[in-house]
This record gives sequence, structure tokens and C-alpha cells, in this order.
Amino acid sequence: MKVPIVPRREPERPPEVPATQEHRFPCDACGGDMRFDPGQDRLVCDHCGNTAPLPSSRAPIREIAIDEGLRASGNVEQEETRVLSCPNCGATVEFDPAIHAAECPFCATPVVTDTGVNRHIKPAAVIPFVLREPQAYDAMNDWLGRLWFAPNGLQQYARKGRKMSGIYVPFWTYDAQTDSSYTGQRGDIYYVTQTVMRDGKPVQVQVPRTRWTPVRGRVARFFDDVVILASRSLPKSHTDALQPWDMAALSPYAPQYLAGFRAEAYQVDLEAGLVEARAHMEAVIARDVRMDIGGDQQQITTLDTRLSDVTFKHVLLPVWVAAYKYRGQSYRFVVNGQTGRVQGERPYSKWKIALAVLAALIVAAIVGLIAAQAR
Repeated sequence: MKVPIVPRREPERPPEVPATQEHRFPCDACGGDMRFDPGQDRLVCDHCGNTAPLPSSRAPIREIAIDEGLRASGNVEQEETRVLSCPNCGATVEFDPAIHAAECPFCATPVVTDTGVNRHIKPAAVIPFVLREPQAYDAMNDWLGRLWFAPNGLQQYARKGRKMSGIYVPFWTYDAQTDSSYTGQRGDIYYVTQTVMRDGKPVQVQVPRTRWTPVRGRVARFFDDVVILASRSLPKSHTDALQPWDMAALSPYAPQYLAGFRAEAYQVDLEAGLVEARAHMEAVIARDVRMDIGGDQQQITTLDTRLSDVTFKHVLLPVWVAAYKYRGQSYRFVVNGQTGRVQGERPYSKWKIALAVLAALIVAAIVGLIAAQAR
């Protein structure tokens, strides 16, 4: 499928960037740091229990034209945040400037912070955390309890109450109007009667044949919020398994949502995300074409798609992350901070697998013995 590529212009002077963002909000009662309270539209102070409502915003979430984002001189709002880059997994995560040593929330690698500054497109929207940490921990432990052949030691280690990290993971969303023209062939199955010999006797059978008819046509589809992961810190299979996200819950970005949580900077840039989004669109359009052709079988010979009104958003989605070191290996678990869906890595217990194989062999031997005696 041919898709026009937006031309990139020579870099010009970038727009001014606001001062480095710090997501800290002092309590007006005791001066302590307030944090966002998951599931509630408020900030709460853990020191004195004081609460403060979030500022209400009815501003629409802006969809930005793709050429504005791809141009170095595009009028896209930027921000700078203090970040730490993990030397092991490459995660780029915001850290409090007061922290001088930490552990990477994605792989549990001990790191000494060397705080730098990351300049990036400012998020347009966020899905706030709904699950609190204890709820995320319960979801993870329930998931671990259902795993077959997981070492008992890992479950015991995971249940020691080790703290999980609440992280806003970066994503891109893309909208696009598509208009596709195609040529191909429609296959309709029909049957013919043939006589074949079976056991020395002639038998009539129905043999399928396919009648191919040339076709051409057009299909159109509007893609709304094609969600593309903009992080490389976690396996894509993990984050894909956390879907679906309720994108209707997106709220206009406000730094208060990040208070008490971390936010990861995107590592997949806007253009690379667009390439992945196009691949997703191509697959859906090909399915639409096959449905439009109809029949029992379809062949697509040519498919030419024109994209228009392409827009994007940079959004942050909530994920609880737990990273454990078990016998020298790192294992990561992620929990959808909106729905509680869990995905993770796990080792296998060789002893449990060996016992299961031995039990299966014993059962097979018993069944064979009973069958032999019955004969």
C-alpha cells in the first residue's frame, strides 16, 4: 500500500521551551508534598491527611496536525524534565532532583543518578491512575498464584511487600482519514460431481472448485486513536497484553496527575510511531477490502491508500511496575493502573516440571497396565 510521506524541512530555530517541569505540590497545611490520589480527583498529603481538589478543566484535548509535529520548527508545545537513564534497560524516567541513588523501576538495576534534562513534546492528555498500589499488588499476586511451574521461592519473594512503582508510560495516538482503491479477484466455491473408485467400486463425490472473478472498488475508514507504545523499556508484548485502554477516560494533561508518580520519557519518536501506526492501518484496510470483495476467497492485487487529516497526541497511560531479582535474574511484572490487567515475566521450576512429567508417565503406565489386563 502506498502512503504519502510528509516531507521534513530543514531545521529552524525551535520554539522556546518552558523551565524544567517539577511535579511537586506542597501541602498548604503542613508544607509536605502532596500526591495524586488514584481513583479520586484530588491531591492528598500523607503527612497530615489534607486534601485538595484538582483544578477543573473543560479544555478539549488538542489533536495536532502531523506535519506540525514532524517539523523542527512546528508550533508544538515542548517541556523539559529531569530524567535518569538506566544503563541496563535504557529506560528514561523522571526522578526527583533530591534523589541521589535509586533502583530502575523497570529492571531493578541499582543505579546512581546522574540527572540530565530531557526535552520533548509535552503530553496532551493522561489517563489518571485508578488502582492504588495495594490493589495493584493484589492483582499481581493473584496472577502469580495462577502460574503453573513457577518456583515457590519467586512467589514468596514477590509477596514480601516490596514496593511497586507507579509510572506513566508514554504513548502516541494517531487519527487519520483513509481512502483506498483496490483491484483483485473474488473467489466463489462451487462443486462438480466426479466418479472415483473406492474399494474397487465407483463412487460419486462432490469436488470443490473456485470460480475467480476480477473486481475493483474503493473503501474508506476513519482511524481514531491508533495507540502506539512510545517506550522501549518494557517488552511490547507486555504492554500490548495490558490492553484494552479506555481512551474515553483521557483527561487534559495536568501536572497534578503526576504528583507522587514517575513519568517515562518517550524513546520512540513521532515519525517512528507513525510508521507503526500505518502498518496497523494497512492491516485493517486489507481486512476491509476482503470484506468488500466478498465471496469465499479473496485476492488483493493492488491497494493504493491516500491518508488525509493525519493528527497525533502524546499521551501518558498508568502502569504499576514491579521488578524483582531472583537468583541473579530480573523479572518484571506490569499492572494496568486503570483496569488491573497483569502481564509479566516468570521463571520455570525445573523440579515442578520434572515432577509433572514423572506423574504423567506414571498415569500413562497405569492406564496401559489396566488396558493390558482388560485384553
